[in-house]
Amino acid sequence: MTDYAKSRTRMVDNQLRTNDVTDLRILDAMETVPREKFVSASKRPVAYIDEDLPIGPTDSGRYLMKPHIFGKLLQLARVGSNDIALVIGTGSGYSAAVLSHLAASVVAVEENADFVASATEVFVELGIENAVVVEGKLTEGLASEGPYDVILIDGAVETLPEAIFEQLKMGGRLVAIEGTGGAAQARLHQRSEGGTSARFGFNASANLLPGFAKEKEFHF
Repeated sequence: MTDYAKSRTRMVDNQLRTNDVTDLRILDAMETVPREKFVSASKRPVAYIDEDLPIGPTDSGRYLMKPHIFGKLLQLARVGSNDIALVIGTGSGYSAAVLSHLAASVVAVEENADFVASATEVFVELGIENAVVVEGKLTEGLASEGPYDVILIDGAVETLPEAIFEQLKMGGRLVAIEGTGGAAQARLHQRSEGGTSARFGFNASANLLPGFAKEKEFHF
């Protein structure tokens, strides 16, 4: 029988700390949240490997990010204890559950109704009261609950709609993995009166979120 508590500790020690995740709040949160609750029963024995992990049916195309990539993305966002956070594309809810230990409140938008239902069920089971998952179109974000101090995109993107940046507070941060394959990067965007600035965070890759692919260009 798998000892999930030991697996979480090994994940933190061997995957997060060794990849420069140094924020103790993030390490504690990821050692607390049971990652195995957010994958199917058949995937629970491998819930803590440092790989993108499929969630839901095999054809859903949705994944949990590699633990160390997710931890570094959270660290890049500089989440404060009083922050209001939005997660776009939380899938089965793991990213929102971890963020609930870091921010004052978390809203997560997810377009797969089955994922919304399962995430809500797990949140109740874990006693998470400051996070909620709602059904909605990922590329629209969730303006009705904003503006937000932090927006985390839970997957790779090739394009980011301007409407999502507009849901940030002044000084708010958005973190995302931009691009696919070996050229992908985690980037931090920050909103100010003069617009939104962006900076490189670290090299990273993740699976592309539905709706965030570039439109195909035709060349003559």
